[in-house]
Amino acid sequence: MPRNRSTPWIAATAATLSLLAAGACSGPDGDAPKAQDAPRSTAAKPFPATSVKVADSGLGRILVDGTGRTLYAFTQDRPGTGTCAADCVAAWPALTSTRPVTAGPGTRPALLTRTAHTTGAEQAVYGDWPLYYYVGDALPGDTNGQGVDGEWFTLAADGNLIRTPA
Repeated sequence: MPRNRSTPWIAATAATLSLLAAGACSGPDGDAPKAQDAPRSTAAKPFPATSVKVADSGLGRILVDGTGRTLYAFTQDRPGTGTCAADCVAAWPALTSTRPVTAGPGTRPALLTRTAHTTGAEQAVYGDWPLYYYVGDALPGDTNGQGVDGEWFTLAADGNLIRTPA
């Protein structure tokens, strides 16, 4: 049976393209996405952290997830209902999880609930505020989203917005 000389080349090219595509799906060193890596999809992707806790920051004591990533509220949301969709979600991914999000140290468990996000995923809510990340926060403790467009703010343990400038 004659062998096609292009078969090994096609297989090698396909393997290389697969590896390049896989590497493009995460930030450098597997870190969380940066602003320039913002996903183009509107689907809310679950983050592995499944708890909300309070941590010290330059803004005071704020809500963060279980890994220390800052959580934000969007002032355009209605109580308990997230309205960040489409392009908004690319920069402000919702805190969603495949497991229940739990109340960690410093929080008020009665304030932690969930709601259906515009993408259909379950989004964590604290007090009246659906919770979001900001892709411009590269490391735990970053608060680069604080005050963006006068609409995005961190939250205190009592569920109130912290409007202090970053």
